Amino acid sequence: MQGADGKTARWSWEEFTALPRQTTTNDIHCVTKWSKFGTTWEGISIDTLLSEAAAKGIKPSPYVMARSDGGYTTNVPLADLTNGKAWIAFMYDGKPLPAEHGGPARLLVPHLYFWKSAKWVRELRLMENDAPGFWESLGYHNYGDPWREQRYAGDE
Repeated sequence: MQGADGKTARWSWEEFTALPRQTTTNDIHCVTKWSKFGTTWEGISIDTLLSEAAAKGIKPSPYVMARSDGGYTTNVPLADLTNGKAWIAFMYDGKPLPAEHGGPARLLVPHLYFWKSAKWVRELRLMENDAPGFWESLGYHNYGDPWREQRYAGDE
């Protein structure tokens, strides 16, 4: 995790998976108009990561850019990642998350369209100002609420 001031908090895989885990069951929704109901995930809540990062001097900021292998990015307001709303998931349906679905770890933000749940996540970068990620810069909606059908820029 990188703070807006450039300070960083890092965990080895062993340290990361030793943090308190949570299991959550949620519906997920893709911008291509499919949904999957009752999916079960296990991972570390963003709340836990922020608490651990705060102990290392990293202060919260209003926005987060998730950065993944291959250069993929997606932006999310911090408020949509906290209070039990998001996790770094590494288990799906009781098994390690397969690579084709984002393993070893992916961001899980089930209340937003699934492109916000970045696969192969490597870093959460805290930001003072919002900036578009990969799909957002190519015309996808900046927020991506499935209940408001916010698929593309200009959708309310």
